Amino acid sequence: MKFRKVGLLSVGHLFTDINQGAIPALLPFFIIEYHLSYAAAASVVFAANIASSLIQPLFGILTDRMSRPWLMPVGILLAGAGIGFSGWTDNYSIILVMVAISGIGVAAFHPEAAKMANRLSQSSKATGLSIFAVGGNAGFAFGPLLATGALLQWGAKGTLVFLIPSVITAAVIYWQFKDAADQQQGQQTVMKDDDEGQPKPDRWMPFLRLSGVVVARSVLFFGLSTFIPLYWINVLHEPAALGAAAVTILFTCGIFATLIGGRLADKYGHRRVIIGGWTLLIPLIFLLTYFKSTFAATALLLPISLGLFSIYGPMMVTGQNYLPNRVGFASGVTIGLAVTIGGITAPLLGWIADIAGVQTALQILVVIPILAVGLALTLPKEQQEQTAA
Repeated sequence: MKFRKVGLLSVGHLFTDINQGAIPALLPFFIIEYHLSYAAAASVVFAANIASSLIQPLFGILTDRMSRPWLMPVGILLAGAGIGFSGWTDNYSIILVMVAISGIGVAAFHPEAAKMANRLSQSSKATGLSIFAVGGNAGFAFGPLLATGALLQWGAKGTLVFLIPSVITAAVIYWQFKDAADQQQGQQTVMKDDDEGQPKPDRWMPFLRLSGVVVARSVLFFGLSTFIPLYWINVLHEPAALGAAAVTILFTCGIFATLIGGRLADKYGHRRVIIGGWTLLIPLIFLLTYFKSTFAATALLLPISLGLFSIYGPMMVTGQNYLPNRVGFASGVTIGLAVTIGGITAPLLGWIADIAGVQTALQILVVIPILAVGLALTLPKEQQEQTAA
């Protein structure tokens, strides 16, 4: 594996997704500064997510036809510029346009970068893709911190600080990968051939089933990140600060869990890690909803994080393996589109929480890993499993 370049792609991933991660933290400032309604503020998040997630498969198709490394620095620049200038206008329509431009930049970066990380990872693809994924996780974790600090210091115009790391990172990525298109095109045929020298076929049905597993993870991810703070406040009767800290613990542990999952997948097989992670989550989510001790519930977040985040890198690699002739498209679906579909269920869970309570909403999430395990078991066995059998 080419660790330096994979690590650089992870840094690019960080300073791309840091802009998406910042948006929820910007909303309270925008509401006060521009007198936005809650519905108008929520539409800002919606504009960014739709622009990012729905367009990603289209950029994936574009990169599958011909490698376009320039999409990575351009994507980083657009992602940072959109958020950077969003605080420099009091026109709501322009704010929506700015965050949509940021979302388009995020969409442009991911498929080409994930495809590049796949190639540079060589025989340790799950490890490499996990390193790449850690950058995105860190971006979502640090985005709110940077946004809050900048806007408290400089007001709404403090959003401009997001442009600075974007410009620097885009320049470095461009310089390091400007000749990557020729190298990747030269290796493309080799990557697509099987052991007998024949082109590998795309396996659409397994890919569709895997996409269902990715959607399930997204549902669980959004459900936990939304309702864990509310569970800490309304059921465990803790202050809001501890509810926020619980999510921070989940995400921070997720960084290490993502790396662990990649190493395990390269050693034992992607399918095994995916099934194992989901199986681990079934009793853990069940126990979380019945614990009344804050200490016990907080301790449970560590293995939950392991199960939730360890499967992320292996699922990305598996999707790329199922569509070897459309790696960019596979990345766009597993990183973007499927995640959006899962996120749409968050309002439904909110409606259930309004009617039956937060604890009931979390209890319903126990069904998700059960369904995911059943779907993951239908995925084709890998060579390690076939040899062991």
